[in-house]
Amino acid sequence: MIKRTCAALVLALLPLAAASQQFPQRPVRMVVPLTPGSGADIAGRIVGRQLGETWKQTVVVDNRPGAGGQIGTSLVVRAAPDGYTLLVQSSSHAVNPAIYKNLPYDSLKDLVDVATLGSAPYAMVTAPSGPYRPLKALIDGARAKPGEVAFASAGVGTSTHLTGEYFAQSAGVKLLHVPFKGSAEALQDVAAGRVAFYMAPLSTAIGLIKDNRLAVLGVANAKRISMLPNVPTIAEQGLPGFEMDVWFGVWAPAATPRPILQKLSADIRTALESREVRDQYAKLGMEPTGIYLDDFAKFVRGEMAKYEKVVRRADIQPM
Repeated sequence: MIKRTCAALVLALLPLAAASQQFPQRPVRMVVPLTPGSGADIAGRIVGRQLGETWKQTVVVDNRPGAGGQIGTSLVVRAAPDGYTLLVQSSSHAVNPAIYKNLPYDSLKDLVDVATLGSAPYAMVTAPSGPYRPLKALIDGARAKPGEVAFASAGVGTSTHLTGEYFAQSAGVKLLHVPFKGSAEALQDVAAGRVAFYMAPLSTAIGLIKDNRLAVLGVANAKRISMLPNVPTIAEQGLPGFEMDVWFGVWAPAATPRPILQKLSADIRTALESREVRDQYAKLGMEPTGIYLDDFAKFVRGEMAKYEKVVRRADIQPM
C-alpha cells in the first residue's frame, strides 16, 4: 500500500518537474512596487537582463509605486502562482508589517520568499554647501533644535525612513521626517539643501556623489567601503555599533510550485555569480550576496523583528 502511494506521488510530480525545467516559456514580469531609480529597481533590471539572456525570454520590469509598496505587492499576490509574475522589493517589505495595521495581504502567507538579489550600504548624504557638515555638526544641530532638522525618506514605512529613525535613536536626537515619492525625489531635495540629509542606498546616489552634487557624511557599514575610502563610517564618528544596509529580494505568489521556485532561485544564483552582474554591481557599490528559499524566509522573518523594534522605539503609530 505504501509503495503504491509513493509511486502514485512520484508519477503525479513528474509533469510538474518537467514543466519547471522548461520554465519559462513566455515573458516574465518583475513588479517593482517602487519608483524607477530605486535600489530594488536597479537590482531588478540588472539581474532581470541576465535572466532574460539565460531564459531566452523577455523579462519586463513593471514599476507600480504607491502606498509604501502595497499597490505593486498586491498585484503580485493576486497573480497566478506560476512563476511568471514576481515581486522585486527592498527591505521595505520587512518594514511594512510594523508600519501598516491593515495590509491588504499577509506578507508571510500570501507570498513565498525566493532569493535575495544583493545589498547596498547606506550613504548618509547632504548638500555639499549645507550647514550640517561634518556629522557632528548635524547631531549638534539636531540637539539644539529638537524636531526641526529634517531628514528625507523614499516614503513612510520604507527602509530609508526606518534607517533615518534608527540613526535618530542611536544619536539620541529628535528629527523631522519628510517623506518623498521615491529616492529620486528625495535626492533632488537633499541636493538642493531643502532637507538636511537622506540615508540613501549607495546604488541610488553614487552618480550624484561622483558629480559632487551630494556630500557624504558617513556610511552605515561596519567598516569603510572601497568606493568611498575617505568617508568614515557613522560608527567611527561617535555612534559605535551603528550598522544598517538595504537589501533587495524576489518573491512569488503563494502556492507557486516548489520546482518552479527552485528553478527561479537556481537561475538567480547563476545570474548573481556572472561576471556581467558582478561588474555592474561593483560600479554601483552593490554586493551580489544571495540567500535562497528557506534560508531567505528565515532571514526575512529576522528582519521583520528588527524593524518592528525600531518602529516601537521610535513610537511610530501604525497607519
